Amino acid sequence: MNYWLVKSEPESYSWDDLQSKGEDIWDGIRNYQARNYLKEMRVGDQVLFYHSGKAKEIVGVAKVSMEAFPDPNDKEQKDWMAVKLVPSKSLPKPLNLEQIKSDDLLSGMILLKQSRLSVMPLEKPQFEHIIKITS
Repeated sequence: MNYWLVKSEPESYSWDDLQSKGEDIWDGIRNYQARNYLKEMRVGDQVLFYHSGKAKEIVGVAKVSMEAFPDPNDKEQKDWMAVKLVPSKSLPKPLNLEQIKSDDLLSGMILLKQSRLSVMPLEKPQFEHIIKITS
């Protein structure tokens, strides 16, 4: 199993939006590195949902329910990918960016090094630590 973090501005698409749909396509990614990460996602992989913008916090856990397929909104290049996600649970205590930065176990997260990347892998210990400290 792999572990991931996806980012979205809650004004555009929020954790509540994913929860209300029950399952949805994670599309619109237009960065080659993020696209390549989408291609690596497998059914059952765990995904942390991060609100970017003003909130800057991890708010929920989802699972990959369908592996990479062509992004249905890619009308030009036909090179972009999407996956399907299903929400698992909301985090009882969201984890904000300042808490992530100040935590030694999380200081190596790609989120802190490539902050504009919207899809990124996590190490298993990072994922497990986040689940533990937000419960």
